[in-house]
Formats: sequence, structure tokens, C-alpha cells
Amino acid sequence: MQRIYNSLTRKIELFSPINPGHVRMYVCGITVYDFCHLGHARMMVVFDMVYRWFLATGLTVTYVRNITDVDDKIIQRAGQNNEPIDALTERMINAMHSDLALLGVLYPNHEPRATQYIPGMVKMIETLIEKGFAYPGQNGDVFYAVRKFEGYGKLSGKSLDDLRAGERVEVDTFKRDPLDFVLWKAAKPGEPSWPSPWGEGRPGWHIECSVMSEALLGPHFDIHGGGHDLQFPHHENEIAQSEAANGCTFVNHWMHNGFLRVNDEKMSKSLGNFFTIADVLKVFDPEVVRFFLLRGHYRSPLNYTDLQLEDARQALNTLYTAVREHSALRTTSQADAIEWSNNPIAARFKAAMEDDFATPECVAILFELAREANRDGDNHAVKLLFQLAGLMGFLERDPELWFKGGSGKALASNGQSTEGNQAIDDLINARNAARKARNFPESDRIRDALLAQGITLEDGPNGTTWRRS
Repeated sequence: MQRIYNSLTRKIELFSPINPGHVRMYVCGITVYDFCHLGHARMMVVFDMVYRWFLATGLTVTYVRNITDVDDKIIQRAGQNNEPIDALTERMINAMHSDLALLGVLYPNHEPRATQYIPGMVKMIETLIEKGFAYPGQNGDVFYAVRKFEGYGKLSGKSLDDLRAGERVEVDTFKRDPLDFVLWKAAKPGEPSWPSPWGEGRPGWHIECSVMSEALLGPHFDIHGGGHDLQFPHHENEIAQSEAANGCTFVNHWMHNGFLRVNDEKMSKSLGNFFTIADVLKVFDPEVVRFFLLRGHYRSPLNYTDLQLEDARQALNTLYTAVREHSALRTTSQADAIEWSNNPIAARFKAAMEDDFATPECVAILFELAREANRDGDNHAVKLLFQLAGLMGFLERDPELWFKGGSGKALASNGQSTEGNQAIDDLINARNAARKARNFPESDRIRDALLAQGITLEDGPNGTTWRRS
């Protein structure tokens, strides 16, 4: 039975979908004013892992991951770039999709954009005003009255008194209480705006997700996810809005992945210590990055260093070595169902995933299978290794292509090409010809020249193969 840590109750709980057999999951996506960084990648890959696992266990999943395409940061960046807002957001969305495809992140069932749901946001704000949870300010903004919602702070564990004394409180003379937050922003000259009963304007950030999730999943659904930094105030405010408007529980399970850190500081654009996904993929293969992001538990902080990525690359080399002579099993294993109950190793993998997605234990099991495959040449171990690794988005490459530096989807990220591979094959053929002619100085020269380029040759009974060092 699936168990998941619930950020709301602060404990691991048994997970049971509201509608048996059907998981409804919403994850807060990206505000598209800049290229995605590796912290964004962690969140995307973590919930892709969750999505894949639910599908693998036979559940129907409706997975929604939104895009914020109107926001102060977007407006500011478009102005700095002297480009239309729509052009900026479309460019960033296309870049995001490219990054995520390389990382093996599956496309969600729905990817709503905030600007597509503004009428629904106006309607929810009207409902909140009618119920006494919101009020228009004299400046044309509309505010949520935090103290009107009895349960405010239950997700983050913050009391209203603590918040009142904290540094997060904004000074705004149009608010009735400094803790109140904006639902609707009055239009400013040159900014995008939409009509509303309170005048031209645009939605606040928090109202977007309340409306999009309800529209696509209903007012009460199973899982809401996102990065740990969204727990307060964004997710706290979503609860206040949705439960006040609809009069029912908003979400059963709240999931938050841990921070990605650089030198033990949170990776973020505001700190200036972030690496874009595209920049990292110029140096490291996408599957290496994915392995690095999933090797630790999703709730634990993860520290980024090049050494950690290099270690992940070596670890993947170990797994690919175990299946290198069994490429044919890759396709057939994916088509076969996993025998969870009849195989003790598969059963342990399943138990680990059901224990709050314990991916460190799952990765350890993959290496156990790799050792068994290397030791005994056991096709059953190889097949199960392909199957279980595939559930995490690993070993989805032809092993020979992996050792030669990638496949079609990875070549664009690591700068290698099929033309370059052909040149290597030509040199190997020349070396083989020199060896056959017993011209060993020439064959050694070619081997050393390839080694200097990071190409290691491996002579075996079936001929010479190569891999990138």
C-alpha cells in the first residue's frame, strides 16, 4: 500500500485516492520569465518519478502542471528585453519543454496557462468577497482577509501572531491588515490587463493555482505538489482561497521536494547561484543529471557540485556496463509486466517506492541487480534491471550509444554528433588494419590519439568497441 509524507499533517500517511484507482495530482510549475535552472529540474523530475510510479502500478492519473505566464517578473523582464510579453513567455515555454524532454520528463495530462483562466479567477474572487473573505481596496486592488480564515497557517505551522511580527509582512496602506494578500491587481500603464468588476487589472499569483486546479481536478483532489519554498506563502494562500470559496477540503496530501543547494545555500535566481538546465546539459548527459536528482530522497536537500555529477556519471556507467551485452532485452523487457509478487528483488523495489518514494533504496537495488548480472550473466537479472530502472527513467538508451556519448536526444546537449562517431569508427578500422598488417606502432599511435580525445578502446572476442572516458 502506498504511503506518502503529508506536509499538512507532518507525517507519513497511507495514500488512498478519493476516487479508487484514479489519482488527481496538481504540481505548481514555472513562472516563465527566464530559463529553467537545476532547482526547477529537481521538482519536475521528482514529480515525473511519482507520475511514472502511479502509472506503473496500474492507476489512472490526471496530472496537471501549470504555467504562470503573467507576473511582475515577466512584465519586468519583457521590459528589460524590449520584447512583447507573449514573445518572452512563448520563448521560455519552448525552452522549458526542450529541457524537460532531454531530462526524460513526461508531459503532464494538462499544462494550463494562467492567462487562459482569468474569467474563473474573477469569479472565485467575487465568491470570496460575497462570503466575507475578501474586499476591494481603495486603490483598485482586491485583498484576501487572512484573519477571516480560521485555519490559516495550518500547512506551514505559522501562527498569525508570528506572521504579524515577521519580516514577510508587507506595508500597504490599502490593506485592512498587513497580513492580507492581493487577489487582483489594478492595471498600471503599459501592463497587460483584463476586465473585472473592480476595473481593469490582472490576477495575483496565488489565485491562479486555486482556479486552475479546481477547473481541471475539482474542488477536492488527491495530491498537490511543488518545491519546499512554495509551502509558504503560496500553498498556504491556495488553501485559504479554495477552502473559503468552496467550503470543503482542498487537498488530501501535500508533497514538497527539498531544496537543491549550491555550497550549502539554496539554489535560486535571487541569490545568483543558479545553473540553468541548458548550461548543465552542455557538460553532463541528461540521464546523468536525472540520476543525480533522483539518487537522493525527494524530501532531503541535495547539494550540487561537479563532483556529484561526475559520480552520478560513473554510477550510470556501472549500470550500463551490466546490460551492455544484452541490448536486445531492452525492448522486450519494457513490453513485459513486472512480476512484483513472484520476485523478491522486485518486491523490495516496490516496497521502497511505496514507502514515500524511497529512491535511494531503489537505486541500491538497481546496483544489486547489476552485480548479479555481471557475476552470473543472468538474463533474468538484466531484464529486471531494465524494467526497474525504466520506472525511474534510467537505462532508456541503447547501451552502445551510451558508451559512445549519447543517443539522438542527448547529442544536442553534449555537443557530439553522429558524424563524430563515424570518424572514430573510421580510425578504429584503420587501427584494425594496422594490427592485421602487424604495424603495431601505427595501431598504438591511433589508440593513443583516440585516448587523448577521451575515447577508450576495448578489444574483445567480438571485435573492438569504444566508449567515451
